[in-house]
Amino acid sequence: MDTINFETNEIIIEEGTQGDCAYIIEKGSVEVSKITPHGEKQVLGVLEKNEIFGEMALIDGLPRSASVTALEDCVLSICSKETFNYLADHNPESLIPIFKVLVRRLRSTLALVETLQQNNGNSNGNGSLAVKDIALK
Repeated sequence: MDTINFETNEIIIEEGTQGDCAYIIEKGSVEVSKITPHGEKQVLGVLEKNEIFGEMALIDGLPRSASVTALEDCVLSICSKETFNYLADHNPESLIPIFKVLVRRLRSTLALVETLQQNNGNSNGNGSLAVKDIALK
């Protein structure tokens, strides 16, 4: 896999753009965020060394669901759609870690939905929901 470097505060992925690869963090950390319907930035979490992001684009080809910004200088490995498809065809068990990430994030999302339902949409006082601690666990 090829690697690419990003500097602190550089946008790696922009929400809504088309994606065709995933990234694995070799060095550094990144912030994952979304823009709320009110136009505010909502931080979903921070990812660090050996974590993957952008993996949904490898599977469904839909636009990016969140933005990712370098919190410090980063070195990222790029997993292209071609690499993903090759692994799926020739070494499918190598993709299990990606599916584990997807399942973990789905479970976190379901926990977040449950929390929001229990709170009946209450806000944390400033109009935004406190989701950072749940979203990317």
